[in-house]
Amino acid sequence: MDIHEYQAKEILARFGVTVPPGALAYSPEQAAYRARELGGDRWVVKAQVHAGGRGKAGGVKLCASEHEINEASAVMFGSRIVTHQTGPEGKGIYRVYVEAAVPFTREIYLGLVLDRVSQRVMIVASSEGGMEIEDISASRPDSIVRSTVEPAVGLQEFQAREIAFSLGIPAAMTQQMVRTLQGCYRAFRELDATMVEINPLVITADNRILALDAKMTFDNNALFRHPAIAELRDKSQEDPRESSAADRGLNYIGLSGNIGCIVNGAGLAMATMDTIKLAGGEPANFLDIGGGATPERVAKAFRLVMSDSNVQAILVNIFAGINRCDWVAEGVVQALQANPVDVPVIVRLAGTNVEEGLKILAKSGLPIIRATSLMEAAERAVQAWRSDRALLGKVRVPA
Repeated sequence: MDIHEYQAKEILARFGVTVPPGALAYSPEQAAYRARELGGDRWVVKAQVHAGGRGKAGGVKLCASEHEINEASAVMFGSRIVTHQTGPEGKGIYRVYVEAAVPFTREIYLGLVLDRVSQRVMIVASSEGGMEIEDISASRPDSIVRSTVEPAVGLQEFQAREIAFSLGIPAAMTQQMVRTLQGCYRAFRELDATMVEINPLVITADNRILALDAKMTFDNNALFRHPAIAELRDKSQEDPRESSAADRGLNYIGLSGNIGCIVNGAGLAMATMDTIKLAGGEPANFLDIGGGATPERVAKAFRLVMSDSNVQAILVNIFAGINRCDWVAEGVVQALQANPVDVPVIVRLAGTNVEEGLKILAKSGLPIIRATSLMEAAERAVQAWRSDRALLGKVRVPA
């Protein structure tokens, strides 16, 4: 789960990371009022969206008067910001963060992520801040500092000092950097985060270390331990299909293809998408309905897949171990009887109670195309999609 910049700064500030004064606004008038509250003569208005690259897309504006703040935020509110992280559909702007502008002399990149190779938290930092870490890695790989934290002892002060020295932090400011690093690590560890990123972390003209931007991502599976963090979720920044699926306990990721997938198991879902591609088609989604695929759960999956107007065929691929093929077959039949679809449905069942499942499909009288192998199912799905497209005489353009 991602959160907004202002939320991440509030969290990091509680762990000792210094951030500039700022306030949230939900209208241009409120943004101007927030600037008066903050005082000063220069402010930064930032669109609050779950995406990087806001500055290049017009989502960050430096303002020198309340009039400029009003104008800048008026343009942002209700618009959609498009960056390399949002895709062409962009993200809606419904709130802005007004922050006192801070003069600085240096920018630093700082990130904490889970390194799956070492199974440790890795600190990644660079003396070249202010741009994406991918760009830094490509243009200045020698500037990147990496340090792995031993979980048994956590981030030690000597380790934080080593990072500060490697980044060229002045000796008089080393302790500030140590406090910032340790605060980020404690927030990461105690709140079950999967990423903490400050870009840029700056050295100000008056020799302070400030987090000018902040991002945090949390492990969805650990949110039950942190109800206050779960409350920070902003569904307006999520794909409505993915949000709806998550609320129903389904693992769904929308794609731009035409063949909808309903599969049990993440690995099998990935293999299904690959096989559809191999057969000449394009998957419309990743959907793992999990081990307990009851008829009700399968019916929910059908409704979710059909909510995508790009879907022109549906492939159901179930390998039943914990699951039962007869349950899945009942779910498919119930879903199609309750909400008939106007696209071909291809079903491949294997495993527990497969014979019973196939009998249920056959007796239903529904126009379900059956397959015995994954490759056959993918080929039939692609063939049915192409035939249906030719019959309708139209092609749905992916969103």
